[in-house]
Amino acid sequence: MAKIVTFGEIMLRLATPGYLRFGQTDMLSATFGGGEANVAVSLANYGMDVEFVTRLPENDIAQACVRDLRKHGVKTDNIIYGGTRMGIYFLETGAVARASKVVYDRAHSAVSEIEPGMIDWDKVMEGAEWFHWTGITPAVSQGAADVCLEAIKEANRRGMTVSCDLNYRKNLWKYGKTAAQVMPALVEGCDVILGNEEDAEKVFGIKPEGFDATATDGEVRADEFESVCEQLMRRFPRARKVVITLRGSVNANHNTWGGVLYDGKRLWQSPRYDITHIVDRVGGGDSFMGGLIYGMMTRPDDDAYALGFAAAASCLKHTIYGDYNEVSVSEVENLMRGDGSGRVSR
Repeated sequence: MAKIVTFGEIMLRLATPGYLRFGQTDMLSATFGGGEANVAVSLANYGMDVEFVTRLPENDIAQACVRDLRKHGVKTDNIIYGGTRMGIYFLETGAVARASKVVYDRAHSAVSEIEPGMIDWDKVMEGAEWFHWTGITPAVSQGAADVCLEAIKEANRRGMTVSCDLNYRKNLWKYGKTAAQVMPALVEGCDVILGNEEDAEKVFGIKPEGFDATATDGEVRADEFESVCEQLMRRFPRARKVVITLRGSVNANHNTWGGVLYDGKRLWQSPRYDITHIVDRVGGGDSFMGGLIYGMMTRPDDDAYALGFAAAASCLKHTIYGDYNEVSVSEVENLMRGDGSGRVSR
């Protein structure tokens, strides 16, 4: 079975119960999550051979995190240890017209203090066919960006497929460089580029004419983004596929969801899902990426299947609490076939 490697920061997630605000609660629910780790868990759930690489401190919280990853079938053999703390993020889940809020506490985390040479990428990549990273990692620190570039170059040298989720987070770029300065050198080494309806604009200034992500009224037209895909391919000629997730936000509990995939010749469109009662949208893009990688690896000549699987998998993620997408291949394929009734299975 082909091996997949993902690299990035995994954090302790502390979330308010239900829809309580930070100032209302005296307890927080503790789980773990982070972009590349979320992708790894999705792939492990689909039966893929996947390894997550990061840097963690040597303490009990980090060990609980590693056990959690292993419980989900993710390999952790090449995690390195050092530093004094894990990053944390606090989540307040929004409702209707009130948006969700995330507060980061990840300064001086183990990953933010990583440096080139700490990870033996030659060893990590042995036998691997795919490497995945997100734009969150180089946003954390210059060191994390440099190590990510190390990994991309090693994957390129080996002829592996490299994918990225642009994942622009304005609240993370605090170390003196902008995404526009750092990301191009990393994305140049990528074969598959994923972004949402805003990422390409925020990072590279590429956008469809007249589009405003804050005023979609729940509808995002897929054909508007063909020009975005074409511009990204011209900017990064190594890319073979460009994928855009399309989220139309009616309110915090009701979104439309789908995506497009462009292969340089044809624009594929996924079904559009109307998600009316969102349980947890955090990790939605990661679940899409996990589904996309699974589809591309298992059916490399069927872009329609890969895109459809990604959209259906991510639709299901919106019904699951936590960062991880706890679904199986059969559940995703049932939804792809149109079984969204939610009837009891017995």
